[in-house]
Amino acid sequence: MLKAAIHGMGRWGGRLIDSVQGSEKIRLVKGVTRNPAAHRELAAKTGIALTESYADVLRDPQIDAVVLATPHSQHFEQIVQAAKAGKHVYVEKPMTLTRETAQKAVDACRAAGITLTLGFNRRHAPAFLEMMRRIRAGEIGDVLHIEGQHSGPSGYRLKGGGWRTTRVESPAGGMTARGIHTLDSMIQIAGLVNSVYAFSEHRKLPADVPMDDTTSMLLKFASGITGYLATVFVTGELWRLHVFGSKGWLEMRGNNDLTACGLEGAPQKFSLPAIDMEKATLEAFADAVAAKQPFVVPAEQAVNGIAVLEAIVASAASGNAVRI
Repeated sequence: MLKAAIHGMGRWGGRLIDSVQGSEKIRLVKGVTRNPAAHRELAAKTGIALTESYADVLRDPQIDAVVLATPHSQHFEQIVQAAKAGKHVYVEKPMTLTRETAQKAVDACRAAGITLTLGFNRRHAPAFLEMMRRIRAGEIGDVLHIEGQHSGPSGYRLKGGGWRTTRVESPAGGMTARGIHTLDSMIQIAGLVNSVYAFSEHRKLPADVPMDDTTSMLLKFASGITGYLATVFVTGELWRLHVFGSKGWLEMRGNNDLTACGLEGAPQKFSLPAIDMEKATLEAFADAVAAKQPFVVPAEQAVNGIAVLEAIVASAASGNAVRI
Protein backbone atom coordinates (compact mmCIF):
# COMPACT_ATOMS: atom_id res chain seq x y z
CA MET A 1 0.00 0.00 0.00
CA LEU A 2 1.44 3.36 -1.08
CA LYS A 3 0.82 6.01 1.56
CA ALA A 4 0.60 9.48 0.05
CA ALA A 5 -0.15 13.06 1.01
CA ILE A 6 -2.13 15.35 -1.26
CA HIS A 7 -1.15 19.01 -1.61
CA GLY A 8 -4.15 21.01 -2.79
CA MET A 9 -7.62 20.09 -1.54
CA GLY A 10 -9.80 22.17 -3.84
CA ARG A 11 -12.41 20.80 -6.22
CA TRP A 12 -10.01 18.56 -8.15
CA GLY A 13 -8.06 17.52 -5.07
CA GLY A 14 -11.35 16.39 -3.56
CA ARG A 15 -12.09 14.35 -6.65
CA LEU A 16 -8.72 12.58 -6.42
CA ILE A 17 -9.31 11.83 -2.73
CA ASP A 18 -12.75 10.36 -3.45
CA SER A 19 -11.46 8.23 -6.33
CA VAL A 20 -9.13 6.10 -4.21
CA GLN A 21 -11.32 5.53 -1.17
CA GLY A 22 -11.12 1.79 -0.59
CA SER A 23 -8.22 1.29 -3.00
CA GLU A 24 -5.93 -1.61 -2.14
CA LYS A 25 -2.96 0.08 -3.83
CA ILE A 26 -2.82 3.70 -2.65
CA ARG A 27 -4.14 5.58 0.36
CA LEU A 28 -4.18 9.35 0.78
CA VAL A 29 -3.46 9.79 4.48
CA LYS A 30 -2.62 13.49 4.80
CA GLY A 31 -3.74 16.70 3.11
CA VAL A 32 -1.88 20.00 2.82
CA THR A 33 -4.11 23.07 2.76
CA ARG A 34 -3.86 26.73 3.66
CA ASN A 35 -7.30 26.54 5.25
CA PRO A 36 -7.80 23.32 7.27
CA ALA A 37 -11.14 24.54 8.62
CA ALA A 38 -12.61 24.48 5.11
CA HIS A 39 -11.82 20.78 4.68
CA ARG A 40 -12.65 19.30 8.09
CA GLU A 41 -15.79 17.60 6.82
CA LEU A 42 -13.87 15.91 3.99
CA ALA A 43 -11.10 14.95 6.40
CA ALA A 44 -13.55 13.42 8.83
CA LYS A 45 -15.24 11.43 6.05
CA THR A 46 -11.99 10.10 4.57
CA GLY A 47 -9.71 9.88 7.60
CA ILE A 48 -7.17 12.28 6.09
CA ALA A 49 -5.10 14.28 8.59
CA LEU A 50 -4.79 17.98 7.73
CA THR A 51 -1.69 20.16 7.84
CA GLU A 52 -0.71 23.60 6.57
CA SER A 53 2.92 22.58 6.02
CA TYR A 54 4.27 20.86 2.89
CA ALA A 55 7.67 20.75 4.62
CA ASP A 56 6.19 18.66 7.45
CA VAL A 57 4.85 16.17 4.90
CA LEU A 58 8.25 15.89 3.24
CA ARG A 59 9.86 15.18 6.63
CA ASP A 60 7.29 12.54 7.58
CA PRO A 61 8.83 9.04 7.29
CA GLN A 62 5.34 7.51 7.10
CA ILE A 63 4.64 9.31 3.79
CA ASP A 64 5.88 7.52 0.67
CA ALA A 65 4.63 9.92 -1.99
CA VAL A 66 2.99 13.26 -2.70
CA VAL A 67 0.09 14.08 -5.00
CA LEU A 68 0.24 17.67 -6.26
CA ALA A 69 -3.04 19.37 -7.17
CA THR A 70 -1.69 22.89 -6.71
CA PRO A 71 -1.44 25.92 -9.05
CA HIS A 72 0.65 25.16 -12.12
CA SER A 73 3.39 27.67 -11.35
CA GLN A 74 4.12 25.93 -8.04
CA HIS A 75 4.68 22.46 -9.48
CA PHE A 76 8.36 22.75 -10.37
CA GLU A 77 9.55 23.80 -6.93
CA GLN A 78 7.26 21.27 -5.21
CA ILE A 79 8.49 18.41 -7.44
CA VAL A 80 12.13 19.24 -6.78
CA GLN A 81 11.52 19.49 -3.02
CA ALA A 82 9.78 16.11 -3.01
CA ALA A 83 12.57 14.50 -5.02
CA LYS A 84 15.18 15.79 -2.57
CA ALA A 85 13.12 14.31 0.27
CA GLY A 86 12.89 10.95 -1.51
CA LYS A 87 9.12 11.13 -2.01
CA HIS A 88 7.55 9.76 -5.18
CA VAL A 89 5.54 12.37 -7.12
CA TYR A 90 2.18 12.39 -8.84
CA VAL A 91 1.60 15.85 -10.34
CA GLU A 92 -1.47 17.21 -12.06
CA LYS A 93 -1.02 18.55 -15.55
CA PRO A 94 0.70 20.62 -16.69
CA MET A 95 3.81 19.31 -14.96
CA THR A 96 5.43 22.76 -15.23
CA LEU A 97 5.00 25.76 -17.50
CA THR A 98 8.33 25.84 -19.38
CA ARG A 99 10.44 23.27 -21.16
CA GLU A 100 13.47 24.19 -19.03
CA THR A 101 11.69 23.58 -15.73
CA ALA A 102 10.06 20.41 -17.06
CA GLN A 103 13.46 18.98 -17.93
CA LYS A 104 14.90 20.03 -14.57
CA ALA A 105 11.98 18.38 -12.76
CA VAL A 106 12.56 15.16 -14.69
CA ASP A 107 16.29 15.33 -13.96
CA ALA A 108 15.68 15.88 -10.24
CA CYS A 109 13.40 12.83 -10.03
CA ARG A 110 15.81 10.69 -12.02
CA ALA A 111 18.74 11.73 -9.80
CA ALA A 112 16.72 10.93 -6.67
CA GLY A 113 15.61 7.54 -7.98
CA ILE A 114 11.94 8.27 -7.40
CA THR A 115 8.86 7.70 -9.59
CA LEU A 116 7.27 10.66 -11.36
CA THR A 117 3.87 10.51 -13.01
CA LEU A 118 1.52 13.06 -14.53
CA GLY A 119 -2.23 13.24 -13.99
CA PHE A 120 -3.18 12.31 -17.55
CA ASN A 121 -6.29 10.41 -16.54
CA ARG A 122 -7.47 10.16 -20.13
CA ARG A 123 -4.62 7.77 -20.92
CA HIS A 124 -6.95 5.34 -19.14
CA ALA A 125 -10.13 6.27 -21.04
CA PRO A 126 -11.66 3.04 -22.38
CA ALA A 127 -12.11 4.49 -25.89
CA PHE A 128 -8.49 5.65 -25.99
CA LEU A 129 -7.15 2.30 -24.80
CA GLU A 130 -9.16 0.56 -27.51
CA MET A 131 -7.97 3.11 -30.08
CA MET A 132 -4.35 2.44 -29.13
CA ARG A 133 -4.88 -1.32 -29.31
CA ARG A 134 -6.25 -1.05 -32.83
CA ILE A 135 -3.49 1.32 -33.99
CA ARG A 136 -0.78 -0.98 -32.63
CA ALA A 137 -2.44 -3.97 -34.28
CA GLY A 138 -2.13 -2.20 -37.64
CA GLU A 139 -5.88 -1.93 -38.17
CA ILE A 140 -5.69 1.51 -39.82
CA GLY A 141 -2.25 1.03 -41.36
CA ASP A 142 0.35 3.79 -41.07
CA VAL A 143 -0.83 6.84 -39.13
CA LEU A 144 -0.76 9.90 -41.40
CA HIS A 145 -2.67 12.66 -39.61
CA ILE A 146 -4.41 13.37 -36.29
CA GLU A 147 -7.14 15.86 -35.39
CA GLY A 148 -7.89 16.80 -31.80
CA GLN A 149 -10.57 18.94 -30.18
CA HIS A 150 -11.04 19.45 -26.44
CA SER A 151 -13.54 22.21 -25.76
CA GLY A 152 -16.35 23.17 -23.44
CA PRO A 153 -17.95 25.94 -21.36
CA SER A 154 -15.44 25.84 -18.48
CA GLY A 155 -14.33 29.42 -19.08
CA TYR A 156 -17.79 30.75 -18.22
CA ARG A 157 -17.49 29.19 -14.75
CA LEU A 158 -14.30 31.06 -13.88
CA LYS A 159 -14.43 34.03 -11.52
CA GLY A 160 -12.26 37.12 -11.81
CA GLY A 161 -9.24 37.02 -9.51
CA GLY A 162 -8.96 33.24 -9.42
CA TRP A 163 -5.54 31.76 -10.08
CA ARG A 164 -6.76 29.78 -13.09
CA THR A 165 -7.86 32.94 -14.91
CA THR A 166 -4.44 34.45 -15.59
CA ARG A 167 -2.24 33.96 -18.64
CA VAL A 168 0.65 33.15 -16.30
CA GLU A 169 -1.12 30.12 -14.78
CA SER A 170 -3.19 29.25 -17.86
CA PRO A 171 -1.16 30.08 -20.96
CA ALA A 172 -2.75 29.28 -24.34
CA GLY A 173 -6.33 29.47 -23.11
CA GLY A 174 -7.88 26.10 -22.35
CA MET A 175 -4.70 24.14 -23.02
CA THR A 176 -3.72 23.66 -19.36
CA ALA A 177 -7.22 22.58 -18.35
CA ARG A 178 -8.32 20.64 -21.42
CA GLY A 179 -6.19 20.63 -24.55
CA ILE A 180 -3.07 19.27 -22.88
CA HIS A 181 -4.88 15.93 -22.42
CA THR A 182 -5.50 15.63 -26.15
CA LEU A 183 -1.98 16.80 -26.94
CA ASP A 184 -0.65 14.03 -24.68
CA SER A 185 -2.79 11.50 -26.56
CA MET A 186 -1.47 12.78 -29.88
CA ILE A 187 2.14 12.54 -28.70
CA GLN A 188 1.52 9.01 -27.46
CA ILE A 189 0.25 8.04 -30.93
CA ALA A 190 2.52 10.06 -33.23
CA GLY A 191 5.67 10.67 -31.19
CA LEU A 192 7.34 13.96 -30.35
CA VAL A 193 6.21 17.28 -31.85
CA ASN A 194 8.91 19.32 -33.59
CA SER A 195 6.96 22.27 -35.03
CA VAL A 196 3.99 24.39 -33.86
CA TYR A 197 2.03 27.15 -35.58
CA ALA A 198 -0.67 28.59 -33.34
CA PHE A 199 -3.37 31.18 -32.77
CA SER A 200 -4.60 32.02 -29.28
CA GLU A 201 -6.99 34.86 -28.45
CA HIS A 202 -9.30 36.34 -25.82
CA ARG A 203 -12.63 36.46 -27.65
CA LYS A 204 -15.65 36.09 -25.32
CA LEU A 205 -14.63 35.89 -21.67
CA PRO A 206 -15.22 39.01 -19.55
CA ALA A 207 -12.40 41.49 -18.97
CA ASP A 208 -11.84 40.30 -15.40
CA VAL A 209 -11.01 36.83 -16.76
CA PRO A 210 -8.06 37.86 -18.96
CA MET A 211 -6.96 34.44 -20.20
CA ASP A 212 -7.41 33.41 -23.84
CA ASP A 213 -10.51 31.39 -24.66
CA THR A 214 -9.97 30.32 -28.30
CA THR A 215 -6.76 28.48 -29.21
CA SER A 216 -5.84 26.42 -32.26
CA MET A 217 -2.62 25.04 -33.69
CA LEU A 218 -1.02 23.08 -36.50
CA LEU A 219 1.46 20.41 -35.40
CA LYS A 220 4.23 18.55 -37.21
CA PHE A 221 5.68 15.49 -35.54
CA ALA A 222 9.24 14.26 -35.90
CA SER A 223 7.77 11.07 -37.38
CA GLY A 224 6.36 13.06 -40.31
CA ILE A 225 2.77 12.79 -39.07
CA THR A 226 0.76 16.02 -39.21
CA GLY A 227 -1.99 17.20 -36.92
CA TYR A 228 -4.13 20.00 -35.67
CA LEU A 229 -5.61 20.69 -32.27
CA ALA A 230 -8.05 23.25 -30.90
CA THR A 231 -9.43 24.10 -27.49
CA VAL A 232 -12.28 26.55 -27.10
CA PHE A 233 -13.14 27.45 -23.50
CA VAL A 234 -16.50 29.09 -24.28
CA THR A 235 -18.54 26.57 -26.28
CA GLY A 236 -20.40 23.29 -25.90
CA GLU A 237 -18.75 20.19 -24.49
CA LEU A 238 -16.63 18.13 -26.92
CA TRP A 239 -13.64 15.85 -26.59
CA ARG A 240 -12.71 14.37 -29.95
CA LEU A 241 -9.62 12.56 -31.23
CA HIS A 242 -9.55 11.44 -34.87
CA VAL A 243 -6.65 9.39 -36.25
CA PHE A 244 -6.31 8.89 -40.01
CA GLY A 245 -4.26 6.00 -41.37
CA SER A 246 -3.43 4.47 -44.74
CA LYS A 247 -6.08 1.75 -44.22
CA GLY A 248 -8.83 3.71 -42.48
CA TRP A 249 -9.54 5.88 -39.48
CA LEU A 250 -10.53 5.80 -35.81
CA GLU A 251 -12.45 8.52 -33.97
CA MET A 252 -13.24 8.75 -30.29
CA ARG A 253 -15.76 11.19 -28.85
CA GLY A 254 -15.64 11.35 -25.10
CA ASN A 255 -14.18 8.65 -22.91
CA ASN A 256 -16.21 5.64 -23.97
CA ASP A 257 -17.31 5.94 -27.61
CA LEU A 258 -15.17 4.86 -30.57
CA THR A 259 -15.92 4.76 -34.30
CA ALA A 260 -13.83 2.75 -36.78
CA CYS A 261 -13.86 2.96 -40.56
CA GLY A 262 -11.85 0.98 -43.10
CA LEU A 263 -11.27 1.78 -46.75
CA GLU A 264 -14.65 0.31 -47.63
CA GLY A 265 -17.97 -0.06 -45.87
CA ALA A 266 -19.81 2.03 -43.32
CA PRO A 267 -18.20 3.22 -40.06
CA GLN A 268 -18.77 0.99 -37.04
CA LYS A 269 -19.54 2.45 -33.62
CA PHE A 270 -18.54 0.91 -30.29
CA SER A 271 -19.58 1.90 -26.77
CA LEU A 272 -17.27 0.76 -23.99
CA PRO A 273 -17.99 0.45 -20.24
CA ALA A 274 -17.01 3.50 -18.19
CA ILE A 275 -14.32 3.31 -15.49
CA ASP A 276 -13.03 5.61 -12.75
CA MET A 277 -10.12 7.14 -14.67
CA GLU A 278 -8.74 9.06 -11.70
CA LYS A 279 -8.55 5.87 -9.65
CA ALA A 280 -6.89 4.06 -12.56
CA THR A 281 -4.27 6.81 -12.91
CA LEU A 282 -3.43 6.93 -9.21
CA GLU A 283 -3.28 3.14 -8.97
CA ALA A 284 -0.99 3.03 -12.01
CA PHE A 285 1.25 5.42 -10.08
CA ALA A 286 1.26 3.05 -7.10
CA ASP A 287 2.05 0.11 -9.40
CA ALA A 288 4.97 2.02 -10.93
CA VAL A 289 6.38 2.82 -7.49
CA ALA A 290 6.13 -0.85 -6.50
CA ALA A 291 7.88 -1.86 -9.74
CA LYS A 292 10.56 0.83 -9.28
CA GLN A 293 9.51 2.30 -12.65
CA PRO A 294 10.89 5.86 -12.86
CA PHE A 295 8.36 7.42 -15.25
CA VAL A 296 4.77 6.38 -15.94
CA VAL A 297 4.55 8.88 -18.81
CA PRO A 298 7.86 8.59 -20.72
CA ALA A 299 10.09 11.48 -19.67
CA GLU A 300 10.72 12.68 -23.22
CA GLN A 301 6.97 12.80 -23.90
CA ALA A 302 6.31 14.69 -20.67
CA VAL A 303 8.92 17.33 -21.50
CA ASN A 304 7.81 17.57 -25.14
CA GLY A 305 4.23 18.33 -24.10
CA ILE A 306 5.41 21.29 -22.03
CA ALA A 307 7.69 22.43 -24.88
CA VAL A 308 4.61 22.46 -27.14
CA LEU A 309 2.64 24.48 -24.58
CA GLU A 310 5.46 27.03 -24.48
CA ALA A 311 5.71 27.06 -28.29
CA ILE A 312 1.97 27.74 -28.68
CA VAL A 313 2.34 30.96 -26.70
CA ALA A 314 5.46 31.99 -28.63
CA SER A 315 3.90 31.24 -32.03
CA ALA A 316 0.66 33.05 -31.23
CA ALA A 317 2.66 36.11 -30.13
CA SER A 318 4.98 36.16 -33.14
CA GLY A 319 2.68 34.94 -35.89
CA ASN A 320 5.33 32.44 -36.96
CA ALA A 321 5.86 28.72 -36.66
CA VAL A 322 8.09 27.67 -33.76
CA ARG A 323 10.45 24.72 -34.01
CA ILE A 324 11.04 22.60 -30.93
